[in-house]
Amino acid sequence: MEIHNKYLLNGLSEFFKIFSDPTRLMILDVLLTGEKYVSEIAEIIDTSQSAVSHQLKNLRMANLVKHEKIGHSVKYSIVDEHIEVILKYGIEHILEGVKHEKNKF
Repeated sequence: MEIHNKYLLNGLSEFFKIFSDPTRLMILDVLLTGEKYVSEIAEIIDTSQSAVSHQLKNLRMANLVKHEKIGHSVKYSIVDEHIEVILKYGIEHILEGVKHEKNKF
C-alpha cells in the first residue's frame, strides 16, 4: 500500500471537513436525486434559502457541486459520481455500525 505525502493528506482532510455539516450533507443527498434550484432544495430540507445558498457556496468552493444560471435562477447538481460513491459508502458504514450495535444486546 502506498504512503501518501502530507500535502495530499492535508487536502484530503480539508475535503472530508466539508462533509462534517448536516445541512451540506442534506443538500448533497437532495442533489443525488437530480439537479435542483435553491428554492427546491430549501423546501425539501426545510431550511431558509439564504442558509442553503451559503452552504452551496461552500460546496462549490470544494468542487462538490456545480451550478448553471438559467435566467435569474441558478440550478445546482453534483459534480461527478465520486461524490455519490463517497456518500453511499459513508451511509453503508454507518448502517453497518448500527446493525452491529443492535446485535450486542
